[in-house]
Amino acid sequence: MAFMEKPPAGKVLLDDTVPLTAAIEASQSLQSHTIVRRYSDFDLLNNSLQIAGLSLPLPPKKLIGNMDREFIAERQKGLQNYLNVITTNHVLSNCELVKKFLDPNNYSANYTEIALQQVSMFFRSEPKWEVVEPLKDIGWRIRKKYFLMKIKNQPKERLVLSWADLGPDKYLSDKDFQCLIKLLPSCLHPYIYRVTFATANESSALLIRMFNEKGTLKDLIYKAKPKDPFLKKYCNPKKIQGLELQQIKTYGRQILEVLKFLHDKGFPYGHLHASNVMLDGDTCRLLDLENSLLGLPSFYRSYFSQFRKINTLESVDVHCFGHLLYEMTYGRPPDSVPVDSFPPAPSMAVVAVLESTLSCEACKNGMPTVSRLLQMPLFSDVLLTTSEKPQFKIPTKLKEALRIAKECIEKRLIEEQKQIHQHRRLTRAQSHHGSEEERKKRKILARKKSKRSAVENSEEYSAKYSNSNNSAGSGASSPLTSPSSPTPPSTAVEHAPF
Repeated sequence: MAFMEKPPAGKVLLDDTVPLTAAIEASQSLQSHTIVRRYSDFDLLNNSLQIAGLSLPLPPKKLIGNMDREFIAERQKGLQNYLNVITTNHVLSNCELVKKFLDPNNYSANYTEIALQQVSMFFRSEPKWEVVEPLKDIGWRIRKKYFLMKIKNQPKERLVLSWADLGPDKYLSDKDFQCLIKLLPSCLHPYIYRVTFATANESSALLIRMFNEKGTLKDLIYKAKPKDPFLKKYCNPKKIQGLELQQIKTYGRQILEVLKFLHDKGFPYGHLHASNVMLDGDTCRLLDLENSLLGLPSFYRSYFSQFRKINTLESVDVHCFGHLLYEMTYGRPPDSVPVDSFPPAPSMAVVAVLESTLSCEACKNGMPTVSRLLQMPLFSDVLLTTSEKPQFKIPTKLKEALRIAKECIEKRLIEEQKQIHQHRRLTRAQSHHGSEEERKKRKILARKKSKRSAVENSEEYSAKYSNSNNSAGSGASSPLTSPSSPTPPSTAVEHAPF
């Protein structure tokens, strides 16, 4: 078979992009000291997150009077607010520190140790490579680790090894998966960053690329050092400044061209963001083509999973391009999506593209195609000069395997969007029926129905009683009927469909 409808038995394939939420429900007394989940745990987490450079609202410590009931209630509110701030921050909520704090059962493994074991096994069969140092937390993925490498007979040349575990969208068979991973070094394109070496087993993949001192497009936007941890680089930039208009036009055109190339090849991508675009001089080159083969979820999945019209990997790429264009233009990600109004931009042509990918209307009605974006004024007049001819030959059998895997990825996305939509409708209904105004309306309606029912029953009884007396007085030959008993007034109560 070319794919598996379900992940292999025995493997826990979590979607790490699913947002976690936490609610503090109560406090408890332990050894005569009242706590709301150990404060020291919150303090430890907060200290670890200081690398992000954010001012997080952790309530201060209190040594005296911490058994007071009012203090406990106030502390509980403060800690709940702290959790809310963390879980609604897109970067923080996806980091390993927060995941382990909120869900220790599912995130107890030491992924760096697992990666080192896999890399060590690889070096047994490939002794020409040597690890220089681990690049700790330079990426956002929990299950993807990086190492700075060198070739033993070329000690001055630096390379980057990336190791990644399988994700929840891995539907290729092990054989097809390994074949496609090993095919990646043969992919040549002026806007794809070259893979030097690639291999895979049934549970993970390992790839080697040249190390680029300048870093990614996100490093340029945030003026960050490539080797620094992800939280330090991107959570709280010292200076927020977008790129020049010509850079936006050129980089945008290059990225759209490579997306069109992959779409035409039937190769699923779905992982566009500024950290996956390597900057090589004035040229943007796409990274991490292996992510879709591994079945890894997208960085922006928690955004586009809210919109049912963004349900193909092509439309996902276009929506993610909107995020990338916003970041290039304004030097920061959007506060929320969809975007109601856009700040002033270097050109109205930029705003036109942003509106077509991030606005309420676009998210509701669907994304334009990559070809349509290329025809828009922002990119249509950009001249690209490159002599490199694109090459990426995928055997017919593997193309079919990719097509089926892509359909399975999209099917899971559509099902998730359906569940989110149903949950949202239920939440709105509960909120509406539980509001004070609605409760008052239901009480008034119930009273009106009760009065109306009582009046109708009283009138019906009076009419029947009068008819009975008239019949008896006239000596009619029709049989006598006893008056029906009056129905007691009923109280109508509407039950809200919770």
